Amino acid sequence: MPEKTGKKQRIAAVICELNPLHFGHEALFRQAKRHAQGLVCILSGNFVQRGEPAVLDKWARCRLALGAGADLVLELPLPWACARAERFAAGGVHLAAALGNVDFLVFGSELDDGPMLKRIAEMLLSPEFSQGLSALPDRGEPFARRREMVLTDLLGPEVLPFLRSPNAVLGIEYQKALLREKSEIKPLIFPRQGAGHDREGREGEFFSAGQLRELLRAGKELTGLVPDHTADLLREQEALGLCPLRPELLERSVLCKLRSMRREEFSLLPDLSEGLENRLFEASRRAGSLEELYSLVKSKRYSHARIRRLVLSAFLGITNDLPALPPYLRVLGMKKAGEGILKEASLTLPLAARPAEFQKTGGDALRLFQLEAAADDLCGLAAPTPWPCGRDYTEKVLKL
Repeated sequence: MPEKTGKKQRIAAVICELNPLHFGHEALFRQAKRHAQGLVCILSGNFVQRGEPAVLDKWARCRLALGAGADLVLELPLPWACARAERFAAGGVHLAAALGNVDFLVFGSELDDGPMLKRIAEMLLSPEFSQGLSALPDRGEPFARRREMVLTDLLGPEVLPFLRSPNAVLGIEYQKALLREKSEIKPLIFPRQGAGHDREGREGEFFSAGQLRELLRAGKELTGLVPDHTADLLREQEALGLCPLRPELLERSVLCKLRSMRREEFSLLPDLSEGLENRLFEASRRAGSLEELYSLVKSKRYSHARIRRLVLSAFLGITNDLPALPPYLRVLGMKKAGEGILKEASLTLPLAARPAEFQKTGGDALRLFQLEAAADDLCGLAAPTPWPCGRDYTEKVLKL
């Protein structure tokens, strides 16, 4: 570990996908820089929460993050990047806390009420919530609806808007993760501008990332709709045949993998319940497309997003025996200021940038790096010009 410097600078962290980076992300980064001298971006890898590849690979999105003001970019490993909100938030917060010098976690929310988000988070971790959930008759509702019913009974109907707004829900999960970590990191809410997370359409000034992905995959030019450095990088990546990554190019590969799996292999997937593995197994034998597979498995209890993530987990080999939290900090890119952040860090996890460092650490860190690298090799098949295997072993840490 390098020798520490003198006066401590304040550090903010942002957990994000940047899929792609848009004006709302720029505004969030600026807000973070108003509170801190240094900014750490904890960035999803090549697969994201939607259960599909990001529109740009992680190395390109790392460039976007540094160009937008991040000083240090760390990778949120695959099993957390493509997980439900609770696991996604837990993984990102764990990495921020593991640096040991992060002061603020900055996130966007449709509802700017930090005390309420924390109050809901505390209740979700309480025995009262667990008891209320256990006592609730099971009528086949999805978990989100059951959670609503219990929290409304415990805290009143004023909690409902917070449980039905995607970014507020994620904010609650960030608060939960900070409480579980017993972290002193202070959450800072940035009132979300533009369309909601993962929502189609436009609200006010900004397009959502979902709408921008749709336009990009339809061959539309995004100049003026995204920051100039995003538009420039998109044109560069398109010219190289690396963008946009298209989930449909993986469809036959995914179906092939699922058809080759035994019933007991489906039972090893994460986030299973109520015999869902059997529905997946049966559907994989019948479906001729991913949309057909999703529709065969989906029910009132199982959301479309949850099914997509399970199918992606099956395709990539993500299983339920992986660590509960990320076991390493992987650097994707940094500026000079990012080097300073690492010098001031009090690390509680091993730091890795090169494959040899994962080999040296071994154990879960090596296993997860190898899983990530194999997944990224498959992700390459979603590019207009498929990239070769081994990029996780050959791409260097980006330094600006």
